[in-house]
Amino acid sequence: MATYKGINGFAVQSVATDPSPLDEGQVWYNNATYAFKLAGINAAAWASGGNMGTTRTAIGSAGTQTAGLGFGGSDGVTFNLTSTEEYNGTSWSPGGSLNTGRYYPTGVGIQTAALSFGGSQFPPFVLQTSTELYNGTSWTTSGAMPTGRRLMGGSGIQTAALGFGGQGPPDAATPDINTTISFNGSSWTSVPATLNTTRSGLRGVGTQTAALAFGGRPVTGATESYNGTSWTNVNSLNTAREDVAGSGTETLALAFGGATATVNTGATETWNGTSWTNSTSMSTARNGLGGSPAGTQTSALAFAGFGPPYLNSTEEFTGITVATKTITTS
Repeated sequence: MATYKGINGFAVQSVATDPSPLDEGQVWYNNATYAFKLAGINAAAWASGGNMGTTRTAIGSAGTQTAGLGFGGSDGVTFNLTSTEEYNGTSWSPGGSLNTGRYYPTGVGIQTAALSFGGSQFPPFVLQTSTELYNGTSWTTSGAMPTGRRLMGGSGIQTAALGFGGQGPPDAATPDINTTISFNGSSWTSVPATLNTTRSGLRGVGTQTAALAFGGRPVTGATESYNGTSWTNVNSLNTAREDVAGSGTETLALAFGGATATVNTGATETWNGTSWTNSTSMSTARNGLGGSPAGTQTSALAFAGFGPPYLNSTEEFTGITVATKTITTS
């Protein structure tokens, strides 16, 4: 009969404390708790978080799962919200208001050093060029974009950001565009690189020189990576969608929510630098939601959006993890 030592080449260790870091499949005996234990897998899951104070969609977002930021958007009555809310991992609280109310702004950075740019106002329909910097307390107006646009993808940090795609200009016809611009903390510069797929309603993650763009409208799963010089087509999302949210980096990203050609979705996918893999879906399908662009693939935040109805609910994502489990006979 095969034994643990015969299979692995070593016997089960007896230790006073559980080992760290864990190696999946590892088995040991904890002689302080008199229990056999192993390093097992916890499945990826979404869990409910605290509700936002203001129900809204078309929201801008920045930050991480435990330090999130949501700003602007529309509550179905007011299109051009200025209010900002901060998330501490449990609940939302009011932050400083935007100087220019807008919906569909793009956000990057962290809760205490965030960047908001673009978006639109209605009525009348006006594409925004304005850029604002958040310091954890208040927003300050900074250098304007070369042209107004909304529904852009973005990546990077407050002082080194990238904006790409979107709608506009020149007017309410809002054509989709494929151009890229970069921000140095005070001003924007046009970048020669253009997206291979012209689109709006896409999402971006990563840095100014290593970005990932995915999804968008017309509804697509197209994904592209940016190396600081050019955009390259890579494998598409399994679920094509627009108004999607995201978290992570160019090589380890998370995409969630959005709208397919027919319905809103809670579909979640992980990116490993080569391809997308389906993961656990959100409890509430939604588009126009906020995410956590500064978060990680295994720790993300989703909030607000349109289900229907307009939403203020929050969900927190935890990816697949290795965890200590006690071996029992039952």
